[in-house]
Amino acid sequence: MEKKPIQTSQAPSAIGPYSQAIRVGDLLYTSGQIALNPGTMEMMSGEIEEETEWVLKNISAILQADGMSLAHVIKTTVYLTDLSEFARMNQVYEKFFAKTKPARACVQVAGLPKGAKVEIDAIAHI
Repeated sequence: MEKKPIQTSQAPSAIGPYSQAIRVGDLLYTSGQIALNPGTMEMMSGEIEEETEWVLKNISAILQADGMSLAHVIKTTVYLTDLSEFARMNQVYEKFFAKTKPARACVQVAGLPKGAKVEIDAIAHI
């Protein structure tokens, strides 16, 4: 199958040798997103709620660039630097996936790029 890179200026540019997302057949795989402002590439650091909102908006922009929305997401992985912030992250996450809740894994990690508190990647199906 052909691999098609997906790129949009509405989400942060890659900060390494990777694509924002790759489409293979009916599936779209996003790279992990952190709370980077796509216009300035500055971290929008703050409380976990703010970072989670930025991350999900960035994922949504990538999906839109390929004609999809968050409703197409079938699986996410959430990476937190502090699992004690899980409930607060989850309150924001739930607002973005109110109707269609994808499968999900959540793990605590020692650190994330640019000092982020949360990173999320997604798999979507169209």
